[in-house]
Amino acid sequence: MITSAPRRPRDESTDQAITAWALAARSGDPEAVEHFVRALHRDVRRYVTYLGADPQAADDLTQDTFLRALGSLHRFEGRSSARTWLLSIARRAVIDNLRYAAARPRVSDTDDWQSAAERAQPRGLPGFDDGVALADLLAALPDERREAFVLTQLVGLPYADAANVSNCPVGTVRSRVARARAALIERLRDAEGSALAVA
Repeated sequence: MITSAPRRPRDESTDQAITAWALAARSGDPEAVEHFVRALHRDVRRYVTYLGADPQAADDLTQDTFLRALGSLHRFEGRSSARTWLLSIARRAVIDNLRYAAARPRVSDTDDWQSAAERAQPRGLPGFDDGVALADLLAALPDERREAFVLTQLVGLPYADAANVSNCPVGTVRSRVARARAALIERLRDAEGSALAVA
């Protein structure tokens, strides 16, 4: 069975503190900027990794998200939580990156690109195989379902905040998460059945 890292509990006071740091950072408080970035870095990285379906670009997308956010922090008014605001920026960064990649295909400097990519992957890390399996399962989901699942189940956003990030109704997010769960469970059962048949 594949397990993901446990979600950190989200409570209103944590989101309020993060939003307060964003508002203080808006005024130029360097300590508030540091707290804001540290508090949301992991969530942003996880979100862009799964949404973009390109783990190799996750660090760049995370950095791009924070650069965009810090550049437009003066416009943040706190009408939504800073987490929701930042994940909306992350979503736009991923979309822009996908558009750029589609418009400008990269040329490989080696004929055997698949072997080169496999050799570049880290090995021997705890949970690496489970993480790869989870990423493969999530990558098979339609984009909208994957986004809703990652936002609510991996990042830990409430459904209402996930709806704001995704720019759709809360009921749609709930439906997408339910369908994503059902598809993931079905694929896990299929994989376990195949593994038992081989053994």
